[in-house]
Amino acid sequence: MHPNCPTEFRHESSTDPDTLPCCFLFRVVLAPLTRQRSYGNVPQPHAVLYYSQRTTPGGLLIAEATGVSDTAQGYTDTPGIWTREQVEAWKPIVDAVHAKGGFFFCQIWHCGRVSNRGFQPNGQDPISSTDKPLTPGIDEARFTPPRRLRTEEIPAIVDDFRLAARNAIEAAGFDGVEIHGAHGYLIDQFMKDEVNDRTDKYGGSLEKRCRFALEIVEAVANEIGPDRVGIRLSPFADYMESGDSNPEALGLHMAESLNQYGILYCHMVEPRMTAVGEMEQCPRTLRKAFKGTFIVAGGYAKEDGNKAVEEGRGDLVAYGRLFLANPDLPRRFRQDAPLNKYDRTTFYTPDPVVGYTDYPFLE
Repeated sequence: MHPNCPTEFRHESSTDPDTLPCCFLFRVVLAPLTRQRSYGNVPQPHAVLYYSQRTTPGGLLIAEATGVSDTAQGYTDTPGIWTREQVEAWKPIVDAVHAKGGFFFCQIWHCGRVSNRGFQPNGQDPISSTDKPLTPGIDEARFTPPRRLRTEEIPAIVDDFRLAARNAIEAAGFDGVEIHGAHGYLIDQFMKDEVNDRTDKYGGSLEKRCRFALEIVEAVANEIGPDRVGIRLSPFADYMESGDSNPEALGLHMAESLNQYGILYCHMVEPRMTAVGEMEQCPRTLRKAFKGTFIVAGGYAKEDGNKAVEEGRGDLVAYGRLFLANPDLPRRFRQDAPLNKYDRTTFYTPDPVVGYTDYPFLE
């Protein structure tokens, strides 16, 4: 962590920025956003400007999902952190965020079955908790039926996350890592009962389905220290055909189980808008169950983000599309300034400027 700052983000429940610790001046977090501009899975120099634009002193940024191994990829030009070249490419990006006084966490992921042979080494089948395929065409990628991981193979995948975390901290200089356990990717594929049809120690009961996720948390926390570890979860979502029959029980079990590892934060994705102006919220039991810092995300605007903090439903609020289009989002919120509109058509284009670093600032 930065000099003269506490080693963790836990804080007293105050809404006055002047009374918060120096490392925790803003409750507005840059959510991890896949941008598909890391050509050949290597972060590029244009990311220096992109992330530094969105850095506020004392603010937290979470980097776009970053692959832990050569089997982890499922999309074109998403970054990795398993090779020396990738680690070296991250260093100037991390340095730029630190130079502006920000905190930077690397989100580490594995796509699992959200992939195809074209992304896999030697054209192999993607790996998953299951061999059940995704419906073709539900996303921009086209999916190859996955191969069910054998029980004895799973520790090696856990180790991939551990090594990626070490690379992020010791080599690239990130302040911490966020384990991507959400949105239908590999960890979520193990947790959700609509996907996980295993009969070994990683399938069946809720406890067994969560075993893989918690083994990763434990391995990463032991490697880099629990105060540098967060996890993102989406128990209520069914992204990539990964739903659960009892999402509240899943979320509660994970929130309670995470406490034994003492990790820094839990980043919970709430249900999306169900109608215009109406948002389903995470049950308060989940926030109460987790003893660390709680980040909420899920289509928030300024007003309902403030309300979530005031009502104690979250300590921090992660913003994605609004932060993408407004690099000075905390300032605009503070001044109640108008917001730029985001352009969906440029979310995933390879252009290093358009839809990436060309959104205007207030000044």
